[in-house]
Amino acid sequence: MVKDKNFYKTFAILTLSLALQNLLTYSVNLADNVMLGQYSQAALSGSSLCNQVQFLLQMLVVGAGEGAVVMGAQYWGKKNLAPIPHIIGCALRFGLALAAVLFVIVLLFPAQLLGLLTTSQSAIEQGVQYFRIICFTYLIFTATNILVASLRSIGVVKIGYMISASTLCINICLNYCLIYGNFGFPELGIRGAAIATLVSRTVELLIVIWYLKFREHTLHLTLRKLLFIDRSYVHDYVHVSLPVLLNQAQWGLAQMVQTGILGHLGDAAIAANAIAVIVFQVLSVVAYGAASASGIVVGRTIGEGREDFLRPLVRTLQVLFVTIGLCSGALIFLARTPILTLYRITPEAHDLAMQFMAVLALTTVGTAYQMACDNGIIRGGGDTSFSAKMNLISMWCIVVPGAALAAFVFELPPVVVFFFLKWDQLYKAIPVVLRLRSWKWVKKVTRADA
Repeated sequence: MVKDKNFYKTFAILTLSLALQNLLTYSVNLADNVMLGQYSQAALSGSSLCNQVQFLLQMLVVGAGEGAVVMGAQYWGKKNLAPIPHIIGCALRFGLALAAVLFVIVLLFPAQLLGLLTTSQSAIEQGVQYFRIICFTYLIFTATNILVASLRSIGVVKIGYMISASTLCINICLNYCLIYGNFGFPELGIRGAAIATLVSRTVELLIVIWYLKFREHTLHLTLRKLLFIDRSYVHDYVHVSLPVLLNQAQWGLAQMVQTGILGHLGDAAIAANAIAVIVFQVLSVVAYGAASASGIVVGRTIGEGREDFLRPLVRTLQVLFVTIGLCSGALIFLARTPILTLYRITPEAHDLAMQFMAVLALTTVGTAYQMACDNGIIRGGGDTSFSAKMNLISMWCIVVPGAALAAFVFELPPVVVFFFLKWDQLYKAIPVVLRLRSWKWVKKVTRADA
């Protein structure tokens, strides 16, 4: 175990900063979730289905941004910052291209896309209204988050929760005015929530641009630097990022398929899943913060050439991950009843949400450990392909077929189907431990002459 108190202090600050950013980000979704849930169950279901596309975009953005984080952290460890703007430029190009494709698909085929996820006409009607507005946030969201992720590679994390805090305040205020028609505003329902999110995302990007222009003095990023990059770094970036991008893309698609399975079990299952998932996201932010922080710490350690420090570092991080998982799981289980008092949903949806959150309280322990080891330690160490291979086999050969059989062949209760959709968070700990112990994940992704 690491005995240096400064390490724990630094790691705690980095983890909590990233957790706060995640908390504020997911709180925006929670605000939409709760306020639409009070407006109508159909609006809640419609927005939750649309958010599956947002989740896919988010996964693609993470994939594009994580390549820049992994490479940037190692270059930062080597005290060579010159390549980092070129790498960020590569990430922006890939991310914005993917966002543009999703924007066109959603704008042209909203009803057809929602029809793949559910047979509920009320949810589809509400979702189409939401889609026609929310799709205009995709490019804005992508640019903002890749820039914020790239700054994280050099230890700049404050900007993340600055923009998330502003988004939360703006979103809640506009939701209150536009969903319900308060203070003389028109009552727009689900369209009001979409407009509020569009305004919030625009403000986010403006804040990032202001920060880069006036407050960021390490990389000195400018529009010119991001547009005119050294194209020789494209090959380096693709080599590191493509496995991450493929992994995140298939993960996002798998979540849409999972939602589609639950979406064909009725409106109550859709609403219960929407509530359970957002509660899980909000109450497990420390686990995801720890994963991101460990990726930065491990990448910087390898960049500095301190391989001797890796063994105690990895051992310490694993203990921290398990502890965080146990605390997060207990919090989800205890928070179920008070959280559900905020929603106006049917008794059936209420009971299913209670059951779904009980399942998540258990699987969160596995998530906090194996996800953080995989996406934090292993990916931060330079091995970006392991996760893609493991999740490809797990999701498409075990989770999705098993859940589909449980739902449509054996017609098991929704909570059993939900468990089959989430139990990979437990068994994936086995291959992750084996990979960690092999130490084959330690790879330098920087150039030898850099």
